[in-house]
Amino acid sequence: MSSTNAHKHTRILVQAAVAACEDKKGQDTRILELDPVDSGLADFFLVTSATNDRQAVAIADEIELRLKRNYGVMPNSVEGRRVGEWILLDYVDFVVHVFLAERRAFYDIERLRKSARPLTPAEFDAELKHALADKTRAARTRSTPATAAKPATPVTPATPAKKKAPAKKVAAKPAAKKAARKAPAKKTAAKKAAPRKPAAKKAAAKKAAKKSR
Repeated sequence: MSSTNAHKHTRILVQAAVAACEDKKGQDTRILELDPVDSGLADFFLVTSATNDRQAVAIADEIELRLKRNYGVMPNSVEGRRVGEWILLDYVDFVVHVFLAERRAFYDIERLRKSARPLTPAEFDAELKHALADKTRAARTRSTPATAAKPATPVTPATPAKKKAPAKKVAAKPAAKKAARKAPAKKTAAKKAAPRKPAAKKAAAKKAAKKSR
Protein backbone atom coordinates (compact mmCIF):
# COMPACT_ATOMS: atom_id res chain seq x y z
CA MET A 1 0.00 0.00 0.00
CA SER A 2 1.41 3.39 -0.99
CA SER A 3 1.94 6.08 1.65
CA THR A 4 -0.97 8.12 0.23
CA ASN A 5 -3.37 5.18 0.35
CA ALA A 6 -2.12 4.22 3.83
CA HIS A 7 -2.81 7.75 5.07
CA LYS A 8 -6.35 7.64 3.64
CA HIS A 9 -6.90 4.22 5.25
CA THR A 10 -5.78 5.66 8.59
CA ARG A 11 -8.28 8.49 8.17
CA ILE A 12 -11.06 5.95 7.57
CA LEU A 13 -10.13 4.10 10.79
CA VAL A 14 -10.09 7.37 12.77
CA GLN A 15 -13.49 8.25 11.33
CA ALA A 16 -14.86 4.87 12.48
CA ALA A 17 -13.42 5.46 15.97
CA VAL A 18 -15.08 8.91 16.06
CA ALA A 19 -18.42 7.31 15.18
CA ALA A 20 -17.98 4.86 18.07
CA CYS A 21 -17.29 7.77 20.45
CA GLU A 22 -20.44 9.55 19.32
CA ASP A 23 -22.55 6.39 19.67
CA LYS A 24 -21.37 6.02 23.28
CA LYS A 25 -22.00 9.71 24.05
CA GLY A 26 -18.37 10.83 24.17
CA GLN A 27 -18.06 14.57 24.76
CA ASP A 28 -15.99 17.28 23.07
CA THR A 29 -14.40 14.83 20.64
CA ARG A 30 -11.43 16.27 18.76
CA ILE A 31 -8.90 15.00 16.22
CA LEU A 32 -5.35 16.34 16.30
CA GLU A 33 -3.48 16.03 13.00
CA LEU A 34 0.09 15.76 14.24
CA ASP A 35 3.09 17.46 12.69
CA PRO A 36 5.19 14.72 10.99
CA VAL A 37 8.36 16.16 12.55
CA ASP A 38 6.89 16.13 16.06
CA SER A 39 4.62 13.11 15.95
CA GLY A 40 6.99 10.15 15.70
CA LEU A 41 5.03 7.28 14.18
CA ALA A 42 1.45 8.44 14.77
CA ASP A 43 -0.44 10.68 12.34
CA PHE A 44 -3.47 11.51 14.53
CA PHE A 45 -4.58 11.75 18.14
CA LEU A 46 -8.27 11.16 18.82
CA VAL A 47 -9.33 12.75 22.12
CA THR A 48 -12.75 12.39 23.77
CA SER A 49 -14.22 12.79 27.27
CA ALA A 50 -16.46 10.63 29.48
CA THR A 51 -18.46 11.64 32.52
CA ASN A 52 -17.44 8.55 34.57
CA ASP A 53 -15.09 5.58 34.41
CA ARG A 54 -17.79 3.14 33.25
CA GLN A 55 -18.59 5.33 30.27
CA ALA A 56 -14.87 5.70 29.51
CA VAL A 57 -14.48 1.90 29.43
CA ALA A 58 -17.62 1.55 27.29
CA ILE A 59 -16.25 4.07 24.73
CA ALA A 60 -12.86 2.29 24.57
CA ASP A 61 -14.53 -1.13 24.20
CA GLU A 62 -16.79 0.10 21.39
CA ILE A 63 -13.86 1.57 19.45
CA GLU A 64 -11.86 -1.65 19.81
CA LEU A 65 -14.81 -3.86 18.85
CA ARG A 66 -15.86 -1.78 15.84
CA LEU A 67 -12.38 -1.54 14.30
CA LYS A 68 -11.78 -5.27 14.81
CA ARG A 69 -15.16 -6.30 13.38
CA ASN A 70 -15.30 -3.92 10.41
CA TYR A 71 -11.62 -3.59 9.46
CA GLY A 72 -9.80 -6.47 11.14
CA VAL A 73 -7.61 -3.99 13.06
CA MET A 74 -6.50 -4.51 16.66
CA PRO A 75 -4.72 -1.97 18.88
CA ASN A 76 -1.03 -2.46 19.34
CA SER A 77 -1.48 -1.79 23.07
CA VAL A 78 -4.19 -0.66 25.53
CA GLU A 79 -3.42 1.20 28.77
CA GLY A 80 -5.53 2.49 31.69
CA ARG A 81 -8.63 0.35 31.13
CA ARG A 82 -8.76 -0.93 34.74
CA VAL A 83 -8.79 2.52 36.28
CA GLY A 84 -10.81 4.21 33.55
CA GLU A 85 -9.54 7.74 34.17
CA TRP A 86 -7.40 7.85 31.01
CA ILE A 87 -7.62 4.95 28.56
CA LEU A 88 -5.11 4.92 25.71
CA LEU A 89 -5.52 2.72 22.62
CA ASP A 90 -2.42 2.71 20.41
CA TYR A 91 -3.11 1.82 16.76
CA VAL A 92 0.40 2.95 15.74
CA ASP A 93 -0.76 5.34 12.98
CA PHE A 94 -3.23 6.96 15.37
CA VAL A 95 -3.74 6.95 19.14
CA VAL A 96 -7.08 7.20 20.96
CA HIS A 97 -7.26 9.00 24.33
CA VAL A 98 -10.45 8.51 26.37
CA PHE A 99 -10.37 10.83 29.39
CA LEU A 100 -12.57 11.58 32.33
CA ALA A 101 -13.47 15.26 31.89
CA GLU A 102 -11.40 16.45 34.89
CA ARG A 103 -8.36 14.40 33.87
CA ARG A 104 -8.51 15.79 30.38
CA ALA A 105 -8.48 19.33 31.75
CA PHE A 106 -5.57 18.47 34.02
CA TYR A 107 -3.29 16.94 31.39
CA ASP A 108 -4.48 19.29 28.61
CA ILE A 109 -3.03 17.10 25.87
CA GLU A 110 -4.25 19.48 23.13
CA ARG A 111 -2.09 22.27 24.59
CA LEU A 112 0.96 20.03 24.78
CA ARG A 113 0.70 19.36 21.03
CA LYS A 114 0.90 22.97 19.90
CA SER A 115 2.14 22.03 16.40
CA ALA A 116 -0.88 19.77 15.81
CA ARG A 117 -3.84 20.90 13.73
CA PRO A 118 -7.11 20.47 15.66
CA LEU A 119 -10.15 19.27 13.73
CA THR A 120 -13.75 18.70 14.69
CA PRO A 121 -15.33 15.40 13.55
CA ALA A 122 -17.33 17.31 10.91
CA GLU A 123 -14.20 18.98 9.51
CA PHE A 124 -12.33 15.69 9.52
CA ASP A 125 -15.24 13.95 7.74
CA ALA A 126 -15.39 16.69 5.07
CA GLU A 127 -11.65 16.39 4.37
CA LEU A 128 -11.91 12.61 4.08
CA LYS A 129 -14.83 12.82 1.65
CA HIS A 130 -12.91 15.33 -0.46
CA ALA A 131 -9.84 13.06 -0.56
CA LEU A 132 -11.92 10.02 -1.55
CA ALA A 133 -13.70 12.03 -4.27
CA ASP A 134 -10.33 13.10 -5.72
CA LYS A 135 -9.20 9.47 -5.73
CA THR A 136 -12.39 8.38 -7.53
CA ARG A 137 -12.03 11.09 -10.19
CA ALA A 138 -8.38 10.15 -10.76
CA ALA A 139 -9.33 6.48 -11.18
CA ARG A 140 -12.05 7.35 -13.71
CA THR A 141 -9.65 9.57 -15.65
CA ARG A 142 -7.14 6.72 -15.93
CA SER A 143 -9.80 4.21 -17.04
CA THR A 144 -11.51 6.51 -19.60
CA PRO A 145 -9.54 7.08 -22.85
CA ALA A 146 -8.99 10.68 -23.86
CA THR A 147 -11.39 12.07 -26.43
CA ALA A 148 -8.50 13.07 -28.69
CA ALA A 149 -7.36 9.46 -28.83
CA LYS A 150 -10.62 8.29 -30.39
CA PRO A 151 -10.38 7.58 -34.14
CA ALA A 152 -11.95 10.20 -36.33
CA THR A 153 -15.30 9.31 -37.86
CA PRO A 154 -14.68 8.31 -41.47
CA VAL A 155 -16.09 10.77 -43.96
CA THR A 156 -18.08 9.25 -46.81
CA PRO A 157 -16.38 10.28 -50.06
CA ALA A 158 -18.42 12.40 -52.43
CA THR A 159 -19.69 10.74 -55.61
CA PRO A 160 -17.12 11.33 -58.36
CA ALA A 161 -18.21 13.62 -61.18
CA LYS A 162 -17.07 11.00 -63.72
CA LYS A 163 -20.11 8.85 -62.95
CA LYS A 164 -22.35 11.45 -64.61
CA ALA A 165 -20.35 11.28 -67.87
CA PRO A 166 -21.97 8.08 -69.19
CA ALA A 167 -25.37 9.79 -69.09
CA LYS A 168 -24.08 12.51 -71.46
CA LYS A 169 -22.51 9.96 -73.78
CA VAL A 170 -25.70 7.94 -73.94
CA ALA A 171 -27.64 11.06 -74.77
CA ALA A 172 -25.12 11.97 -77.45
CA LYS A 173 -25.24 8.61 -79.21
CA PRO A 174 -28.93 8.78 -80.24
CA ALA A 175 -28.39 12.31 -81.55
CA ALA A 176 -25.42 11.11 -83.59
CA LYS A 177 -27.49 8.24 -84.93
CA LYS A 178 -30.29 10.61 -85.94
CA ALA A 179 -27.78 12.85 -87.69
CA ALA A 180 -26.33 9.83 -89.41
CA ARG A 181 -29.78 8.74 -90.52
CA LYS A 182 -30.59 12.20 -91.91
CA ALA A 183 -27.34 12.49 -93.84
CA PRO A 184 -28.12 9.70 -96.34
CA ALA A 185 -31.49 11.31 -97.00
CA LYS A 186 -29.81 14.49 -98.25
CA LYS A 187 -27.42 12.57 -100.43
CA THR A 188 -30.29 10.56 -101.92
CA ALA A 189 -32.18 13.74 -102.70
CA ALA A 190 -29.10 15.14 -104.37
CA LYS A 191 -28.69 12.02 -106.42
CA LYS A 192 -32.34 12.16 -107.51
CA ALA A 193 -32.04 15.81 -108.48
CA ALA A 194 -28.83 15.30 -110.44
CA PRO A 195 -30.32 13.22 -113.33
CA ARG A 196 -32.84 15.98 -114.19
CA LYS A 197 -30.17 18.19 -115.71
CA PRO A 198 -29.09 15.72 -118.47
CA ALA A 199 -32.75 15.12 -119.32
CA ALA A 200 -33.34 18.82 -119.84
CA LYS A 201 -30.23 19.03 -122.06
CA LYS A 202 -31.50 16.12 -124.18
CA ALA A 203 -34.89 17.77 -124.63
CA ALA A 204 -33.24 21.02 -125.70
CA ALA A 205 -31.00 19.14 -128.14
CA LYS A 206 -34.02 17.43 -129.71
CA LYS A 207 -35.78 20.75 -130.19
CA ALA A 208 -32.71 22.24 -131.86
CA ALA A 209 -32.45 19.26 -134.19
CA LYS A 210 -36.05 19.63 -135.30
CA LYS A 211 -35.58 23.31 -136.07
CA SER A 212 -32.55 22.61 -138.19
CA ARG A 213 -34.56 20.19 -140.36
